Amino acid sequence: MKQVSVIIVTYNSEKDIYDCVDSIQTHADIPKDDIELIIVDNCSREPEPMFSRLRQQWGEDIVLIENTQNGGYGQGNNVGIRRATAPVILIMNPDVRLLEPFFRKPLGAFMADKELIMYGMKMMNAPTSASTNSFWCTTMMNGYLRTLLTGLCTRMDWYLPRWMYFSGSCFFVRKSMFEAVGLFDEEVFMYGEEDDIHYRLAKRFGYHFRFDKHLHYLHPMEHRQLTVDYEKKLLEVDLYHHQKKGLSPLATLRTYLQINTTLLARAYIRKMLGRQNEADFAKLKGFRNELKKMYKEYSTKS
Repeated sequence: MKQVSVIIVTYNSEKDIYDCVDSIQTHADIPKDDIELIIVDNCSREPEPMFSRLRQQWGEDIVLIENTQNGGYGQGNNVGIRRATAPVILIMNPDVRLLEPFFRKPLGAFMADKELIMYGMKMMNAPTSASTNSFWCTTMMNGYLRTLLTGLCTRMDWYLPRWMYFSGSCFFVRKSMFEAVGLFDEEVFMYGEEDDIHYRLAKRFGYHFRFDKHLHYLHPMEHRQLTVDYEKKLLEVDLYHHQKKGLSPLATLRTYLQINTTLLARAYIRKMLGRQNEADFAKLKGFRNELKKMYKEYSTKS
């Protein structure tokens, strides 16, 4: 029986996937035969050349799945998880790179603690540069508190399992527990699914989440530009998830306005010090205008 099933969803990911798989091979500190590698392709233009090269790279033991549809990140992961045979799943983005011996410690934790649900690790922008995106506070809390607490705790590596969820780019999860709460919500195509996953798992099984600040993976995000459209996508996902939980759209929009106010206040201070990117400042203000417009629309409907 395999110890861990590694699920990677691809979509025209040839520039990333080979290095990703190579990093798994390089930093596997358990026998390769104990790792089940499952690649789910979400209808790339030409998946077969990629699959052929992956077979040469990993061996015939690799599980390669051509998804029948591009149903999004969550749906593709669900296809892989349902095919998986190991008791522990590692979800990985194709642009993630492992940096050090990676499997023995988390798998030992799952074996020693039968209540352990999920195991998160420290995200890095570069091998010697830490990211502040390893985890975030839930958007179900006050927006001012959420922004300040997330900023402080991610810099200090203080993970609070009741209130914080891991990045979806790379995490371990117990398969039976994840299946019990319905896996990824396939209504969400991409982005913003982590908070909902944490909520459903915690509600069913308690707050048995563990963060390991000493185990690192590379997932550069500093090059990603802030856009109003991306922020609106995250908001739409939260509106959907919060509606499932019985929260009003106005409550969600108030939280986002509080978050935006805090970020704008910081941006004003940075601007006075000559350290603020003007384009990012303009996007924060643009998103605030969108939030106020949506808040007015929902207020009219109420």
